[in-house]
Amino acid sequence: MPDTTLILNLAKHAGFIVAAALILLAISPIQEFGIKKKSYLNRIFLILFFGFFGILGTYSGNQIFDSFANLRAMSIITAGLYAGPLVGTGAGFIAGMHRILIDPWGFSAIPCALATLFEGMCAGFLSRRLGKYSRDWRVAAFICFIGEGIHMLMVLAMCRPYFEAVALVKIIAFPMMLSNPIGTALFIHLIKVLFAKREERESIQAQHVLAIANETVGYLRAGLNMASAKKTAEIIFNRMAVAAVAITDNTTILAHIGAGDDHHLAGEKVRTTATRDVLKKEKSIFHRSSKYIGCSVSTCPFNSAIIVPLKKKNHMIGTLKLYGSNDISLDKIKFKIAQGLSELFSTQFELEDIQTKEQLLAHTKIKHLQAQINPHFLFNSLNTIASFCRTDPKKSRELILDLSSYMRKNLNSSRGFVKLSDELKQIKSYLTIEKARFGDRINVKIDVKKECEQWPVPPLIIQPLVENSIKHGILSNENGGKIEIKIVKNMDVLEVCISDDGAGMTPEQIESIYHINDMDSQKGGVGLPCRCIKKVVN
Repeated sequence: MPDTTLILNLAKHAGFIVAAALILLAISPIQEFGIKKKSYLNRIFLILFFGFFGILGTYSGNQIFDSFANLRAMSIITAGLYAGPLVGTGAGFIAGMHRILIDPWGFSAIPCALATLFEGMCAGFLSRRLGKYSRDWRVAAFICFIGEGIHMLMVLAMCRPYFEAVALVKIIAFPMMLSNPIGTALFIHLIKVLFAKREERESIQAQHVLAIANETVGYLRAGLNMASAKKTAEIIFNRMAVAAVAITDNTTILAHIGAGDDHHLAGEKVRTTATRDVLKKEKSIFHRSSKYIGCSVSTCPFNSAIIVPLKKKNHMIGTLKLYGSNDISLDKIKFKIAQGLSELFSTQFELEDIQTKEQLLAHTKIKHLQAQINPHFLFNSLNTIASFCRTDPKKSRELILDLSSYMRKNLNSSRGFVKLSDELKQIKSYLTIEKARFGDRINVKIDVKKECEQWPVPPLIIQPLVENSIKHGILSNENGGKIEIKIVKNMDVLEVCISDDGAGMTPEQIESIYHINDMDSQKGGVGLPCRCIKKVVN
């Protein structure tokens, strides 16, 4: 009969080990060492982390015949399945060596240590073969069950005298082959849930940053001034749970929204010591005490502050500040959101500089640049990719590569001519992202003759037409539609035809294209001259 007391004791300690590990993984400093990260420092941490719990598993059972009924396997196999062969082998080595050191002359020390090392190494290599299935609790339990079965066989094969080995295995085999797989399954599943929650939280954080950036982009393009700062601060205050939001330049408070607005007044000099420190050191800070904020007013309600620098081309131009009070507290998530906003705002300020310079040269040039750096397209694409990160990581990786290729070529649109084949790659990257967003509503057929692929064309001359077909044509229909791109060589002329079965235009709209009176680029946008467009009458 199985030893019920031993089974219950192992089960109790298995729960304790899992709970202790998850509490540690949830502690803020340890969260920086994600299980999925691949740096050597991170792997060393995970080896020590799981090795420690492997050691703890040695003391989780009863001492029987100078040996131990233990729970080492649940931690070591979890290490291998979640973090790979290096971590599994390293953690197994630590726990195995500890088993030898505490009882070097014990008759089961060597086989138990070797079994622990073997389980960690095999679990690590199996994780590569099994991929995402290695994080399934049922698969993990089965692997642990087999590993503990091999463990028992190694004890029988290597321990002497043999009859004592048989007696030991009779007592510990069933409890260990039951408790360790259950503990492993629990360990794997709860770690999976923990990191899924963390990813969800980070996704929400990213969405907050993108939503705020999307709303503020129109104001910050005008530069950092009192009007744009006030609008930006109001948007952040309405979007985030903070006591107050403030924006300054290098000397003056430009805007302050929320609590404390009776003495933190727009137009006055920077009041707090903490803000002056950020302006001087150009580094973000997160203070959790009012004395470090350094406001001279004794009744100031703030007891915490997040202050991040705002830069333009690596030069300080001001700060963004989030304040917390007794009623509304700040945390590290808000700190990271503030840092993300700082980076996006700094990019917008640089774009504002580009816009100002280009407007002095020509309206059409800056309009063309703005058309390529379309923040709505970028934010929508990033949101689409974020939604795929949890459901289809491979697809999200492909979309990131497509977006990278698309943006790189857009930003490098100053080249004189490119091959048609390169222009088509740009179009396909754009279409891949749009199809990921809108699915079956977009159907595209590309018909290009082989002899046309090396033909030199101006960059970004075809993609805007395809984009117009999608935005103003087929997406106007509830069920979408079809776009056809046909490119042929007609003697010494390259003919490009882009057609769609979308909403179309009224006769008046078609006629108005050929009688444009206002050519001001600030009102019209970027397009092809009318003489380059073949008029088609249905």
